[in-house]
Amino acid sequence: MRFSLIVATRGRDAELAALFDSLLAQQEPALEVIVVDQNADDRLVPVIAGFAGRLTLRHLRSTVANANHARNLGLTAAQGEIVGFPDDDCTLPPGVLAGVWARFAADHDLAILTGPAASPEGGLGSGRWRDTSGPITVAEAFVSIIEFNLFLRRAVALALGGFDIRLGPGTPFGSAEGNDLVLRALAAGYPAWYERRQEIVHPDKRLTPVAVARAALYGKGLGLVLRRHRVPARIVLPFFIRPVGGILLAVLRGQWLTARYYAQSLRGRMAGMLAATPRAGLPLPPLAGAAA
Repeated sequence: MRFSLIVATRGRDAELAALFDSLLAQQEPALEVIVVDQNADDRLVPVIAGFAGRLTLRHLRSTVANANHARNLGLTAAQGEIVGFPDDDCTLPPGVLAGVWARFAADHDLAILTGPAASPEGGLGSGRWRDTSGPITVAEAFVSIIEFNLFLRRAVALALGGFDIRLGPGTPFGSAEGNDLVLRALAAGYPAWYERRQEIVHPDKRLTPVAVARAALYGKGLGLVLRRHRVPARIVLPFFIRPVGGILLAVLRGQWLTARYYAQSLRGRMAGMLAATPRAGLPLPPLAGAAA
Protein backbone atom coordinates (compact mmCIF):
# COMPACT_ATOMS: atom_id res chain seq x y z
CA MET A 1 0.00 0.00 0.00
CA ARG A 2 1.48 3.36 -1.03
CA PHE A 3 -0.91 5.82 0.61
CA SER A 4 -3.16 6.02 3.64
CA LEU A 5 -5.20 9.22 3.65
CA ILE A 6 -6.82 9.91 7.02
CA VAL A 7 -9.89 12.14 7.02
CA ALA A 8 -11.10 13.40 10.39
CA THR A 9 -14.65 14.57 9.83
CA ARG A 10 -17.54 16.10 11.71
CA GLY A 11 -20.68 17.88 10.51
CA ARG A 12 -20.12 17.47 6.76
CA ASP A 13 -21.30 15.00 4.13
CA ALA A 14 -21.57 16.50 0.62
CA GLU A 15 -18.07 17.95 0.99
CA LEU A 16 -16.74 14.50 1.81
CA ALA A 17 -18.23 13.13 -1.42
CA ALA A 18 -16.43 15.87 -3.36
CA LEU A 19 -13.15 14.88 -1.71
CA PHE A 20 -13.73 11.23 -2.61
CA ASP A 21 -14.42 12.17 -6.24
CA SER A 22 -11.10 14.03 -6.36
CA LEU A 23 -9.34 10.98 -4.92
CA LEU A 24 -10.84 8.74 -7.59
CA ALA A 25 -9.45 11.16 -10.18
CA GLN A 26 -5.94 10.52 -8.82
CA GLN A 27 -6.10 7.04 -10.38
CA GLU A 28 -3.89 5.74 -7.58
CA PRO A 29 -4.57 2.00 -7.10
CA ALA A 30 -2.45 1.62 -3.94
CA LEU A 31 -4.57 3.99 -1.83
CA GLU A 32 -6.69 3.51 1.26
CA VAL A 33 -8.91 6.22 2.75
CA ILE A 34 -9.54 6.04 6.48
CA VAL A 35 -12.55 8.10 7.53
CA VAL A 36 -12.61 8.87 11.25
CA ASP A 37 -16.22 9.84 11.87
CA GLN A 38 -16.85 12.08 14.90
CA ASN A 39 -20.58 12.53 14.17
CA ALA A 40 -23.18 11.30 16.63
CA ASP A 41 -25.46 10.25 13.74
CA ASP A 42 -25.12 8.10 10.62
CA ARG A 43 -24.97 10.88 8.04
CA LEU A 44 -21.82 9.44 6.46
CA VAL A 45 -23.13 5.91 5.97
CA PRO A 46 -24.81 6.60 2.59
CA VAL A 47 -21.86 8.72 1.42
CA ILE A 48 -19.38 5.94 2.14
CA ALA A 49 -21.72 3.30 0.68
CA GLY A 50 -21.87 5.30 -2.54
CA PHE A 51 -18.11 4.84 -3.06
CA ALA A 52 -17.94 1.16 -2.06
CA GLY A 53 -16.04 -0.82 -4.66
CA ARG A 54 -14.51 2.31 -6.15
CA LEU A 55 -12.31 3.45 -3.26
CA THR A 56 -10.70 1.38 -0.53
CA LEU A 57 -12.55 2.96 2.38
CA ARG A 58 -12.35 2.21 6.10
CA HIS A 59 -14.95 3.82 8.35
CA LEU A 60 -13.88 4.33 11.97
CA ARG A 61 -16.06 5.95 14.63
CA SER A 62 -14.92 8.19 17.47
CA THR A 63 -16.95 9.81 20.25
CA VAL A 64 -14.14 12.30 20.95
CA ALA A 65 -14.66 15.69 19.26
CA ASN A 66 -10.98 16.36 18.67
CA ALA A 67 -9.46 16.46 15.18
CA ASN A 68 -6.00 15.31 16.23
CA HIS A 69 -7.34 12.47 18.34
CA ALA A 70 -9.18 11.33 15.20
CA ARG A 71 -6.08 11.72 13.01
CA ASN A 72 -3.98 9.70 15.42
CA LEU A 73 -6.66 7.01 15.60
CA GLY A 74 -6.54 6.72 11.83
CA LEU A 75 -2.75 6.80 11.83
CA THR A 76 -2.48 3.77 14.11
CA ALA A 77 -4.80 1.88 11.74
CA ALA A 78 -3.01 2.95 8.55
CA GLN A 79 -1.12 0.52 6.32
CA GLY A 80 0.28 2.84 3.66
CA GLU A 81 3.94 3.81 3.41
CA ILE A 82 2.95 7.49 3.09
CA VAL A 83 0.22 9.09 5.21
CA GLY A 84 -1.69 12.30 4.55
CA PHE A 85 -4.48 14.14 6.35
CA PRO A 86 -6.85 15.88 3.90
CA ASP A 87 -9.62 17.96 5.44
CA ASP A 88 -13.17 16.81 4.82
CA ASP A 89 -13.88 19.94 2.74
CA CYS A 90 -10.80 20.01 0.49
CA THR A 91 -10.13 18.47 -2.94
CA LEU A 92 -6.95 17.19 -4.56
CA PRO A 93 -6.26 18.34 -8.11
CA PRO A 94 -5.37 15.51 -10.54
CA GLY A 95 -1.81 14.30 -10.25
CA VAL A 96 -1.14 15.37 -6.68
CA LEU A 97 -0.61 11.86 -5.30
CA ALA A 98 1.55 10.85 -8.26
CA GLY A 99 3.76 13.86 -7.58
CA VAL A 100 3.97 13.08 -3.87
CA TRP A 101 4.95 9.48 -4.51
CA ALA A 102 7.58 10.48 -7.08
CA ARG A 103 9.16 12.92 -4.62
CA PHE A 104 9.40 10.36 -1.81
CA ALA A 105 10.62 7.64 -4.18
CA ALA A 106 13.38 9.92 -5.48
CA ASP A 107 14.65 10.81 -2.00
CA HIS A 108 14.64 7.94 0.46
CA ASP A 109 15.83 10.22 3.26
CA LEU A 110 12.88 12.59 2.89
CA ALA A 111 10.49 12.29 5.84
CA ILE A 112 7.95 15.07 5.25
CA LEU A 113 6.55 16.79 2.15
CA THR A 114 4.25 19.82 2.25
CA GLY A 115 2.67 22.31 -0.12
CA PRO A 116 0.39 25.37 -0.06
CA ALA A 117 -3.35 25.83 0.08
CA ALA A 118 -5.10 26.79 -3.14
CA SER A 119 -8.35 28.76 -3.32
CA PRO A 120 -11.34 27.39 -5.30
CA GLU A 121 -11.50 30.82 -6.95
CA GLY A 122 -7.92 30.50 -8.19
CA GLY A 123 -4.54 31.43 -6.77
CA LEU A 124 -3.28 30.49 -3.35
CA GLY A 125 -5.57 30.24 -0.35
CA SER A 126 -5.52 32.03 2.95
CA GLY A 127 -2.23 32.35 4.74
CA ARG A 128 1.25 33.40 3.70
CA TRP A 129 3.10 31.02 1.41
CA ARG A 130 6.66 30.71 0.19
CA ASP A 131 7.18 31.56 -3.47
CA THR A 132 9.74 28.83 -4.12
CA SER A 133 10.24 25.20 -3.20
CA GLY A 134 12.95 24.22 -0.74
CA PRO A 135 13.90 22.55 2.53
CA ILE A 136 11.81 23.50 5.56
CA THR A 137 13.65 25.04 8.50
CA VAL A 138 12.29 26.82 11.57
CA ALA A 139 12.51 30.08 9.62
CA GLU A 140 10.16 28.79 6.87
CA ALA A 141 7.92 26.57 8.99
CA PHE A 142 5.11 29.11 9.27
CA VAL A 143 4.89 29.78 5.52
CA SER A 144 5.23 26.16 4.40
CA ILE A 145 2.77 24.01 6.35
CA ILE A 146 -0.95 23.33 6.40
CA GLU A 147 -2.40 20.10 7.79
CA PHE A 148 -4.42 19.10 4.72
CA ASN A 149 -1.31 19.32 2.49
CA LEU A 150 1.04 17.43 4.77
CA PHE A 151 2.47 14.02 3.83
CA LEU A 152 4.81 11.92 5.99
CA ARG A 153 6.36 8.52 5.95
CA ARG A 154 4.10 6.52 8.25
CA ALA A 155 7.02 5.23 10.32
CA VAL A 156 8.11 8.81 11.02
CA ALA A 157 4.61 9.96 11.97
CA LEU A 158 4.25 7.07 14.42
CA ALA A 159 7.71 7.62 15.92
CA LEU A 160 6.89 11.31 16.54
CA GLY A 161 3.71 10.42 18.41
CA GLY A 162 1.48 11.80 15.67
CA PHE A 163 -0.33 15.07 16.27
CA ASP A 164 -0.48 16.63 19.73
CA ILE A 165 -4.09 16.14 20.84
CA ARG A 166 -3.81 19.27 23.03
CA LEU A 167 -3.72 21.38 19.85
CA GLY A 168 -6.08 21.91 16.93
CA PRO A 169 -9.87 21.81 16.45
CA GLY A 170 -11.66 20.61 19.55
CA THR A 171 -9.13 22.16 21.97
CA PRO A 172 -8.51 25.63 23.46
CA PHE A 173 -5.51 25.96 21.11
CA GLY A 174 -7.29 25.65 17.80
CA SER A 175 -4.52 25.68 15.19
CA ALA A 176 -0.84 25.19 14.28
CA GLU A 177 -0.82 21.46 15.05
CA GLY A 178 0.80 20.79 11.67
CA ASN A 179 3.51 23.36 12.33
CA ASP A 180 4.10 21.74 15.70
CA LEU A 181 4.41 18.27 14.18
CA VAL A 182 6.91 19.39 11.54
CA LEU A 183 8.95 21.40 14.06
CA ARG A 184 9.13 18.36 16.33
CA ALA A 185 10.30 16.35 13.32
CA LEU A 186 12.99 18.88 12.47
CA ALA A 187 14.20 18.86 16.09
CA ALA A 188 14.46 15.06 15.86
CA GLY A 189 16.60 15.31 12.71
CA TYR A 190 14.03 14.40 10.06
CA PRO A 191 14.30 16.35 6.77
CA ALA A 192 11.22 18.11 5.36
CA TRP A 193 10.58 19.73 1.98
CA TYR A 194 8.07 22.34 0.76
CA GLU A 195 6.94 21.89 -2.84
CA ARG A 196 5.35 25.09 -4.18
CA ARG A 197 3.60 23.32 -7.08
CA GLN A 198 1.91 20.77 -4.80
CA GLU A 199 -1.40 22.59 -4.28
CA ILE A 200 -4.53 21.27 -2.55
CA VAL A 201 -7.78 23.18 -2.87
CA HIS A 202 -9.56 24.33 0.28
CA PRO A 203 -12.39 26.83 0.84
CA ASP A 204 -10.97 30.28 1.49
CA LYS A 205 -12.64 31.54 4.68
CA ARG A 206 -10.45 34.55 5.47
CA LEU A 207 -12.20 37.75 6.50
CA THR A 208 -15.62 36.12 6.82
CA PRO A 209 -17.81 36.04 9.95
CA VAL A 210 -16.73 32.39 10.39
CA ALA A 211 -13.06 33.42 10.33
CA VAL A 212 -13.64 36.22 12.83
CA ALA A 213 -15.45 33.88 15.21
CA ARG A 214 -12.53 31.47 15.36
CA ALA A 215 -9.64 33.95 14.97
CA ALA A 216 -8.80 34.10 18.69
CA LEU A 217 -8.89 30.29 19.00
CA TYR A 218 -6.60 29.86 16.01
CA GLY A 219 -4.34 32.65 17.21
CA LYS A 220 -3.97 30.96 20.58
CA GLY A 221 -2.68 27.78 18.96
CA LEU A 222 -0.18 29.71 16.88
CA GLY A 223 1.08 31.64 19.89
CA LEU A 224 1.61 28.48 21.90
CA VAL A 225 3.53 26.76 19.11
CA LEU A 226 5.74 29.83 18.54
CA ARG A 227 6.74 29.80 22.19
CA ARG A 228 6.91 26.01 22.52
CA HIS A 229 9.58 25.76 19.84
CA ARG A 230 11.48 28.86 20.93
CA VAL A 231 11.09 30.41 17.50
CA PRO A 232 13.50 33.37 17.04
CA ALA A 233 12.17 36.85 17.73
CA ARG A 234 12.71 37.98 14.13
CA ILE A 235 10.13 35.39 13.05
CA VAL A 236 7.77 35.88 15.99
CA LEU A 237 7.50 39.68 15.96
CA PRO A 238 5.78 40.01 12.56
CA PHE A 239 2.95 37.81 13.85
CA PHE A 240 2.20 40.55 16.37
CA ILE A 241 3.12 43.63 14.35
CA ARG A 242 1.03 42.77 11.27
CA PRO A 243 -2.29 42.48 13.18
CA VAL A 244 -1.73 45.89 14.79
CA GLY A 245 -1.16 47.41 11.37
CA GLY A 246 -4.18 45.54 10.04
CA ILE A 247 -6.41 46.91 12.80
CA LEU A 248 -5.31 50.52 12.21
CA LEU A 249 -5.68 50.33 8.44
CA ALA A 250 -9.08 48.63 8.65
CA VAL A 251 -10.40 51.24 11.09
CA LEU A 252 -9.24 54.06 8.81
CA ARG A 253 -11.09 52.41 5.92
CA GLY A 254 -14.20 51.64 7.97
CA GLN A 255 -13.72 47.89 7.46
CA TRP A 256 -15.05 46.78 10.82
CA LEU A 257 -15.17 43.03 10.14
CA THR A 258 -11.53 43.12 9.09
CA ALA A 259 -10.60 45.14 12.17
CA ARG A 260 -12.34 42.59 14.41
CA TYR A 261 -10.53 39.74 12.69
CA TYR A 262 -7.11 41.25 13.30
CA ALA A 263 -8.00 42.20 16.87
CA GLN A 264 -9.16 38.69 17.70
CA SER A 265 -6.10 37.16 16.05
CA LEU A 266 -3.80 39.41 18.08
CA ARG A 267 -5.65 38.63 21.32
CA GLY A 268 -5.38 34.89 20.68
CA ARG A 269 -1.70 34.99 19.76
CA MET A 270 -0.86 36.89 22.92
CA ALA A 271 -2.83 34.42 25.05
CA GLY A 272 -1.03 31.49 23.41
CA MET A 273 2.38 33.04 24.00
CA LEU A 274 1.52 33.51 27.67
CA ALA A 275 0.17 29.97 28.17
CA ALA A 276 1.73 28.02 31.02
CA THR A 277 4.24 25.19 30.43
CA PRO A 278 4.08 25.13 26.60
CA ARG A 279 6.65 22.31 26.42
CA ALA A 280 4.97 20.02 28.93
CA GLY A 281 4.74 16.42 27.80
CA LEU A 282 7.34 16.69 25.04
CA PRO A 283 8.57 14.69 23.29
CA LEU A 284 5.34 12.80 22.72
CA PRO A 285 5.53 9.04 23.20
CA PRO A 286 5.48 7.03 19.95
CA LEU A 287 2.10 5.81 18.77
CA ALA A 288 1.22 2.13 18.70
CA GLY A 289 2.90 0.44 15.76
CA ALA A 290 6.04 2.58 15.83
CA ALA A 291 9.31 0.75 15.25
CA ALA A 292 11.40 0.15 18.36
